[in-house]
Amino acid sequence: MCIGVPMQLISREPGHALGEGRGRRETLDLMLVGDQAIGTWVLAFHGAAVRVLSAVEARQTNAALDALEAVLAGDGDVDAHFADLVDREPALPEHLKGSPR
Repeated sequence: MCIGVPMQLISREPGHALGEGRGRRETLDLMLVGDQAIGTWVLAFHGAAVRVLSAVEARQTNAALDALEAVLAGDGDVDAHFADLVDREPALPEHLKGSPR
């Protein structure tokens, strides 16, 4: 399974940065996102920063990855990892809401 992980940039040089996240450090190519400031969150995949993330997106992505790890380890309480989604109705994004017929 190929999954991007949130990493926070902790040092940088033109075109590359050292990212830290989920218990590891990795040198990341910044070609897809451009040079970013130290402290920026990015989605890292195969040694490259593929997208800049907000702190909220990084936290939500880490929560989803924590839930995946918990389920794979046999913990069935996935709701504990998605408190923001429990007890609310799913909503379509605006671009998928058609005009009323």
